[in-house]
Amino acid sequence: MTGRLVICGTPIGNLDDASPRLRQTLEEADVVFAEDTRRTGKLLERLGVDAELRSFFVGNEEKRSIEIRTRLERGETIALVSDAGMPGISDPGVAAVRAARSVDATISVVPGPSAVTAAIAVAGLGGDRFVFEGFLPRSGEDRERRIGIVANDERPVVLFSAPSRLVKDLTDIMSAAGEERIVVVTREVTKLHEEIWAGSIVDAVARWTDEADPRGEFTVVIEPRAEEPPDLSEALVAVERRIEDGERLSNAVRDVAAKSGVSRRALYEAALASRAASRRSASGGSPHTPRGL
Repeated sequence: MTGRLVICGTPIGNLDDASPRLRQTLEEADVVFAEDTRRTGKLLERLGVDAELRSFFVGNEEKRSIEIRTRLERGETIALVSDAGMPGISDPGVAAVRAARSVDATISVVPGPSAVTAAIAVAGLGGDRFVFEGFLPRSGEDRERRIGIVANDERPVVLFSAPSRLVKDLTDIMSAAGEERIVVVTREVTKLHEEIWAGSIVDAVARWTDEADPRGEFTVVIEPRAEEPPDLSEALVAVERRIEDGERLSNAVRDVAAKSGVSRRALYEAALASRAASRRSASGGSPHTPRGL
């Protein structure tokens, strides 16, 4: 019988956020694979857990996945942790899950604190729908493309940024999104020097440029692009084209309104007015024009 891989969320800063279930899982695991064994060692010490620790980071992820697969085939229980937050979310972990799935091992999760959801919660920019972009590419066309997507998304966007890249990330996003777009910058969340800053992106650039050596783990939430009102004239053109192709007016209006977001009633009335105007034009004048003139 194959073993079990448990993906464990760990505190993003304050070790007191560790749950009793996390402690129990780490204590019962045959081995704990960790992004940084020294950092995880401190967490285990705080929790009073004595466990075998093995490293699992970007440089050895593929190699360690082979070991994980072998140990799971032996029936072991493996706990996987990253430095903070959830493995596999801008942290190593995906290869371990794939290794476990390749041998039909049981995969389970111990949820924990999240820098992403914490930032969304304190940002106040809406949390029903949002996008997580992780770290932006450092340079090149992929970076430009991603920044364009971030600037034009109609949902709040959450980014991670390193202290050395924060100002450049904010500046490049400002170039695409405009100076007045609101951003919320959080750092050291749950730690002693926690900071939650909110304001326009131009003020954010100034704020963090003034700090010569910014430190900490940064999570940035960007206000969504304001939705543009649906274009009634474009929707009307679409309806007229469908009518020319033989579709019934009511069906054309219903479908175009649903796809464009235009008011169905307004579109229907505009279509009727357009057809009436076309008939008047075809008859040579307004129905109110006296005959003989």
